[in-house]
Formats: sequence, C-alpha cells, structure tokens
Amino acid sequence: MPRDLAADHPPLIGDSRPDRDGLVRRRRLRAAGVLLLVHVVLMEALVACALPVMLVLGVSPAAVPAGIEVFALPYLNENLALMMVMSGIFGILRTIGAVVVLRNRAWGFELSVLNSAVTLVLMIFMLPAGVADGLLAGAALTLLLMARCGERPILQAP
Repeated sequence: MPRDLAADHPPLIGDSRPDRDGLVRRRRLRAAGVLLLVHVVLMEALVACALPVMLVLGVSPAAVPAGIEVFALPYLNENLALMMVMSGIFGILRTIGAVVVLRNRAWGFELSVLNSAVTLVLMIFMLPAGVADGLLAGAALTLLLMARCGERPILQAP
C-alpha cells in the first residue's frame, strides 16, 4: 500500500484544508530558504565582512580609485562604508528570515517576503550589483509565494 507522505506533515501556514500538494510546497519552501541563505553569502556577507578587513588594513572605503563607480548613483559611491554596514544589516535580517522559513514559521515567511520585496525596490539604485541582487531576491520571492499558495486558484468557481 503506497504511503501518503503529505499526511505525515502538518498543513503549511494558513492552510486548514487537506493538503494534496503539500510535499511540493514544502520543497519550494525549503528551496526558498536555501536560496535566501545563498543570497546572504553572495551579496551581503562578503561585502559586510570586507569593511572590517579594509579598516584593519588602513584602506578607506571612500578611497576607491578614480574612474571606478561601484554604484550608478554618486551618493551611494560617496557613502560606501555606510552601504557596507547596511549590507550587513540586510544580511542579518535575511539570515534570520531564511532560518525561520526553513523551520516553517509564519513570521519568517513574512520577514523574508518583506526583505525580498524591499530588495527588488532598491535594486534599481544599486546597479550593476542590483541585477544579481534582484535575480536572487525575485527567485526567492517567487518560491515563497508558490509555497504559500500552492495550486489554489485566485477565484473560486461559482
């Protein structure tokens, strides 16, 4: 007799009906959590860890060689050290959200959705790195929403 694997797990966040696609939704949720952690490592942690190293070596983040623009907006280039600190804050919040999403908690889901949405809004100001930021945040947001909604239709049939 085949085993119903979806019956082994409680329903996902906000779902009171029997879950037919629960395993797929769980895999999407797990993939979103892992993708959020990858995003932290690639986009946030490396930048945030570079600031103390630069300060120990005596290199000022403001001393970027002439002609090299890290961001498209001059204001962001002038405040590079603050941008690196902000990256660390985003990284901490994204890590918390990812770990809590992997534990299937609603507040982690909401924190991660909010974090990804804010990243998508801000990515345009942080070109060219914002492109990679947007790809990672957009993919994680899509997986989170697919895990949350599953195959549920927008409108119920009359």
